[in-house]
Amino acid sequence: MSTPTPAPVSTDNGLWTRRFQPRPDAAVRLVCLPHAGGSASFYLPMARTMPDFADVLCVQYPGRQDRRAEPLIDSVPELADRVFTALLPWADRPLAFFGHSMGASVAYEVARRFEREKGIVAAALFASGRRAPSAPRHETVHLRDERGLIEEVKSLSGTDTQLLGDEEVLRMILPAIRADYRAAETYAPEPGEPLHCPLVAMIGSEDPKVTPQEAAAWAAHTEGPFTLKVFSRGHFYLVRDQAEVIRTMTDHLRTPVTP
Repeated sequence: MSTPTPAPVSTDNGLWTRRFQPRPDAAVRLVCLPHAGGSASFYLPMARTMPDFADVLCVQYPGRQDRRAEPLIDSVPELADRVFTALLPWADRPLAFFGHSMGASVAYEVARRFEREKGIVAAALFASGRRAPSAPRHETVHLRDERGLIEEVKSLSGTDTQLLGDEEVLRMILPAIRADYRAAETYAPEPGEPLHCPLVAMIGSEDPKVTPQEAAAWAAHTEGPFTLKVFSRGHFYLVRDQAEVIRTMTDHLRTPVTP
């Protein structure tokens, strides 16, 4: 499989990617994709803590924070198409992907596009807090009323509950949360070849959104090495266990991979 060399990166496009801790000489670029309702700033602590060999790019979806005036995207494939295009200028060195919850599905689809369209195999795919595409559930959270949607988010502890009590903040974030839940819950991958990169599934042992069996099913989506890592706590285990998450990624990214 050939690996073309894209044009070197000159500047950040300022729309889809955020570099909170630029490392222009890093050996690998780690692309972080947020969960439903999440934003690039969720990964700020990770960007600042990753070792110097990784240049962290945090993806900002439309419809939130500084992009809140833009139309929302409620489809994982469409999000992946847009992210893939935005990342093309950054592929002058190996790309690894970390996605949490809905972000794991987007990361998987972006990695598929790089292999299919450009012949570029990811350095690694880290799928966090998400069932494998081949282990779907029937979920309809995106169809709930506002109260039901808020209860779901509070139950996962992914958003500051104090913010959820502020009506002005709610008006800003609920549309993005609903669109993201619709994207995650209606996602059905198209048939295609498995990836060829290392794939690491990471989950919390008390996560109601994914079981170890559902996470283990990620193994069927790559012909590369597969690892399942189970942490303690729930859906947002990675907040408190960030140091261990970073160690896990570092161990895999420091190991040279030949597609």
